[in-house]
Amino acid sequence: MAYRIGSGIDFHQLVEGRDLWIGGILIPHTKGALGHSDADVLLHAICDALLGALALGDIGVHFPNTDEQYKDIDSKLLLKHCMELIQQKSYKVVNIDATLTLQAPKIKPFVPQMQETIAGICNVLVEDVSIKATTTEHMGFEGREEGLVAYATVLLQKV
Repeated sequence: MAYRIGSGIDFHQLVEGRDLWIGGILIPHTKGALGHSDADVLLHAICDALLGALALGDIGVHFPNTDEQYKDIDSKLLLKHCMELIQQKSYKVVNIDATLTLQAPKIKPFVPQMQETIAGICNVLVEDVSIKATTTEHMGFEGREEGLVAYATVLLQKV
């Protein structure tokens, strides 16, 4: 098969006293994402999309939250490992399309840096990484600023 598509989704609670990492970038905010790792919801969704495209399980299979070696780990390292698995199967990333759902903070100023970070790890051009954001108009847990969600779709090509 020449092409494979994968989709990923990730959720994290927002709490005080944690840093907010999104797309490999530290975002200034009064709350951060709660998780075993750095809880980077966007990178986790991309990892799941990559793994799913090749039926390699999900992020929890490869990086279980019961394993202390992943406690507070930088999610960029998780994404790098997922890319190594993709390359071992002789695939490359064609493009990534991602959407964040959160009420605050506004992430538009940080998107170019997120794109550069993700593109560098995934060996694609910056213009091959799309990152969008939306609010839920104050509805649901995202609208109440209790959590955030990331959705990601990736296209892989056999090399």
